Amino acid sequence: MSQQIYTHVFDNGLTLLAEPIASLESAAFTLLLPAGFVYDRPDRVGVANFTCEMMLRGCGSRDSRAFVNDLDNLGVERGESCAASHMSFSGATRAANLMPTLSIYADLVRRPHLPGDQLEAGRAVVLQELQAIEDDPAHKVMVDLRRRHYGDPWGRPSAGEEATLESADIDELKAYFAQHSRPNGAILAVAGRVDWDATVREVGKLFGDWKPTDVPPPADVVHKRASHHEHHESNQTQIGVAYRSVPYNHPQYFQAWGAVGALSGGMSCRLFTEIRERRGLCYSVYASHHTLLDRGSVLCYAGTSAERAQETLDVLVAELKRLSAGIEPAELDRLKARVKSGLIMQQESSSARSGSIAREHYLLGRVRTLDELSQLVDAVTCASINEYLAANPPRDFVVATLGGAPLELPDGVS
Repeated sequence: MSQQIYTHVFDNGLTLLAEPIASLESAAFTLLLPAGFVYDRPDRVGVANFTCEMMLRGCGSRDSRAFVNDLDNLGVERGESCAASHMSFSGATRAANLMPTLSIYADLVRRPHLPGDQLEAGRAVVLQELQAIEDDPAHKVMVDLRRRHYGDPWGRPSAGEEATLESADIDELKAYFAQHSRPNGAILAVAGRVDWDATVREVGKLFGDWKPTDVPPPADVVHKRASHHEHHESNQTQIGVAYRSVPYNHPQYFQAWGAVGALSGGMSCRLFTEIRERRGLCYSVYASHHTLLDRGSVLCYAGTSAERAQETLDVLVAELKRLSAGIEPAELDRLKARVKSGLIMQQESSSARSGSIAREHYLLGRVRTLDELSQLVDAVTCASINEYLAANPPRDFVVATLGGAPLELPDGVS
């Protein structure tokens, strides 16, 4: 299914990954820059996201308009985001245009203009992003859930906080960029129709003389997990539930992941079947496994009417607790079928593969081929999942709710 994955670490600490896929005409890249929001000062959450926005406003010899036009002329489908550990920049284009595209992004992460005369335009964008979360109750409750569950700095809102976004000036953003844009800890992954030797050579020209910078790792703040209700005038109630799990690099990750797959991921999974289909309690319900470098969790969501919110929460927590009794072979078979389909489709997308191998290298320290992943999935059994669940039952839940009235917390909720 998958092909060889190549790795090269430059002297400055930049890791280059590549998965050549000869069947594709496209090539894609994902660049993870170790400048995520966990590096914000605790009283200035949002500087990282604001800096990421301003980096897009011209770099190298290009002003803001030329930056956009040149990428459009190369046919680049692109994206960027600011997450916990990294700013992420990605793009996909015709294979012949990959290196010209990477030359532009080398300027972006090394020589951005960060123009002061566009500060207010950038501020308007990040404030609109924050307002969009306020206008999306489902998103808002999950932002609050992660904050309550993970604490600081890992549970911070990626969009930042309004006070910081309103007050940040261009000097603060330039200082943040100067300190955190660095090759050591950065990961550049490419996938598609690429030649490995030529890629190493050209990337070395673009990034090889980039000077590393020492940045202390973010420190965890002692955090007491606690449930929370936020009042919001609405006929609907948003419910988030979280509990601890294992991270991606844990030996039993695939068992933990398989258990969550029985809960959510299709119309035949437990949460949809029991809470929405049989009882008609909610219009949306799901659970997902979320992993950071050294910790993991299961994050669950349900959106329902105010009248049925208490019952929805009670049944949701009951279903999570019931998972400790184990899963059935038919549930695992359906999960494996979904995963195999996903792996096949991932191999057909250069964008999906570049993003996947970048994230896996960060979380695992190496990249597994799709064949390896397929074998790991095949090796998961009901017995191994049920053994994991017996030793690690879902418990110690944290609940975040958003709606007109607080709910009574079930047993086992912090």
